[in-house]
Amino acid sequence: MPLVSVVIPTYNGSRYISETINSILQQEVSDIEVIVIDDGSTDDTCAIARRFGDPVRFIEQSHAGVGAARNHGIREARGEFIALVDHDDYWQPNKLAGQLAAFAANPQVDVVFSDFVRWRQDEAGDFPAPAEFLPQAAAQGSDGELSGWIYHQMLLDSWVLTSTALARAAVVIAHGGFDESLPYSEDWDFWLRVSRSSQFLKLREVTTLYRQHPTQGSGIIRPIDYRTRLLETAAERWGLCSQDGRCVAPERFKRQLALYCAEFGLGHLRGGAGASRTIAARAFLKAWSIDRRYWRSLAYLAVTPFGYKPRW
Repeated sequence: MPLVSVVIPTYNGSRYISETINSILQQEVSDIEVIVIDDGSTDDTCAIARRFGDPVRFIEQSHAGVGAARNHGIREARGEFIALVDHDDYWQPNKLAGQLAAFAANPQVDVVFSDFVRWRQDEAGDFPAPAEFLPQAAAQGSDGELSGWIYHQMLLDSWVLTSTALARAAVVIAHGGFDESLPYSEDWDFWLRVSRSSQFLKLREVTTLYRQHPTQGSGIIRPIDYRTRLLETAAERWGLCSQDGRCVAPERFKRQLALYCAEFGLGHLRGGAGASRTIAARAFLKAWSIDRRYWRSLAYLAVTPFGYKPRW
């Protein structure tokens, strides 16, 4: 039985997946299994992943979305711990070793995650070499604000980048994995649910390079504000406090919710495929109804009929 199961969901990831797999195989921890779940790719992803041979278990499925691919990998995993990494991200060599040491020192913790950097292309269109970020990967201690019971913090932002997290397999399985009906914010939904019953630990070191490119799902304009819906549902169901009594102030929660509504509206106002001024107007009105002091939402609403693209 491997100590760590690493699950890589992929869909048309031929451009980046080789670099991602290599970063996993170069970990300082050797007791791992690597599972690639191909979600019906139509490019060369399958051929590239198969070239790695025995170190990588390659499994194909019909295209069903990232949530379904992650869950397939979770079902296949045999390790005591599970890590999930997107097919375009990169791990520094000490990632798993540092996280396993954190688990050993903090047995009450079920999830260890870390800081990350947004890995952007330079002017020539190239991504800087991962070695350039190694100084930031050195051990830097833990972040107390985002460690322990962090449900109340998760109501403000999706602090856990999934590619940085290492979790006890029993906990991942107990929570049923990812909600496959969600096309967006499925990772936030999962870690939010886990935070209701488990303690987290955040390491300050940068273990993961979070690749930024135009085809990322987070850049797609969607007809539904899944993020705001997720947070409204969580607050209604569980309230605003973590199990240790730490809470997010209602005023702060409302302002953050209003900001997310307005940001969703701005995505539609700025245009692009799937954009709608009607959806934008409704989002600005909802932002104002949530927080009447957030006057900027009314300013956005005023320019919506003209299709103005605000810079503020």
